[in-house]
Amino acid sequence: MLALTRKKSESLVINNNIEITILEIRGDQVKLGISAPKEVPVYRKEVYLQIQKENEEALKAEAIAALKDLF
Repeated sequence: MLALTRKKSESLVINNNIEITILEIRGDQVKLGISAPKEVPVYRKEVYLQIQKENEEALKAEAIAALKDLF
């Protein structure tokens, strides 16, 4: 993991096309602005993990249905 120190209004760039800017710092919260191409999905980690879990469950359900169709 790369750890960086940034101040309000400072940015970092990832892969030449994603820019993350510190918009606001208030107490223990930091507000980030993310500029990325539309084809690059950007999720909060808890949302991303939920999507992954639901995708895994859907794959299991499809596999079970396919096995039932074989017999």
